Amino acid sequence: MTAPATTSAPLQLVLGEEELLVERAVRGALEQARREDPTAEMTKVRVPDLTPPALAELVSPSLFSEGRVIVLEGAQDIGQELADAVLAYAKMPADGVVLVVVHTGGGRSKAAKSLPAALRKAGAQVTECPKITRPADRESFVRNEVRQAGGKIDPAGVAALIDAVGSDLRELAAAASQLVADSGGRVDEEAVRRYHRGRADVTGFAVAEKAVAGERGAALEAMRWALQIGVAHVLIADALADAVRTIARVSAAGRGNPNQMAGELGMPPWKIRKAQGQSRGWTQAGLAEAMAVVARVNAEVKGQAADPAYALERAVLELAAARDKR
Repeated sequence: MTAPATTSAPLQLVLGEEELLVERAVRGALEQARREDPTAEMTKVRVPDLTPPALAELVSPSLFSEGRVIVLEGAQDIGQELADAVLAYAKMPADGVVLVVVHTGGGRSKAAKSLPAALRKAGAQVTECPKITRPADRESFVRNEVRQAGGKIDPAGVAALIDAVGSDLRELAAAASQLVADSGGRVDEEAVRRYHRGRADVTGFAVAEKAVAGERGAALEAMRWALQIGVAHVLIADALADAVRTIARVSAAGRGNPNQMAGELGMPPWKIRKAQGQSRGWTQAGLAEAMAVVARVNAEVKGQAADPAYALERAVLELAAARDKR
């Protein structure tokens, strides 16, 4: 990601598919706006739900001069008319308004594909959020997380952390931050091993493993303990979603050699091998139900539920029930 500006750019483009980095970029835009105006508020709107008149209303100058951050999500689905409206606004942005356009970099229509280049040309501040898939990029991400938390990590520590946590960026970020706090700033392989020996049974992935295996009691116990020691609700929800999506993808791909399937599915052989074992207890109807459950709980832990812990508990029980669906 590029470094944030010292003052809010009125037009910003968040470009890429890495969800965690996109979320951070959007949050950074709001935080910067609030440093200039503590009353600044954020409004998010999906591009497919937006019309040019509605956009004009969102970005029109406020009578009371409150700062605003308007986030257009899913701009890879934009149509020509709305793209023209966005670019017309970009030529004369309103004072006190920060327009953040979130775009994966792809798109089906000509307007969607050409929008990022047009926004760059219009002077947008660009934050790159490319998908992190290569091992070297993941290692660089870990080192950067540790550095931003005020610590240092050696190569053996980086390898041990990725081996212990896996490839999920949220889990890696949370673990890196906690390790810096626990180790006094110097993170090595022994610090990683010591940390994960104490937490091996309380990660979001451990909760998810038990849930998709239909182990209701064990999953609930692990989830409650994870929450008690501070594992974020969103990490558990993300782990549940990852487990269900992985089983669904591997199940749809059919039986096969995990090493040969790895390239096609874009996941490591060990993960495919594990999902093949987990998929034996699932039907297509059960997986469809589980996909709906994890989509719902993801929204609930991000603000829609009054009690995110209860939402997670319900989701764990529903996943176990979905596994039994015939």
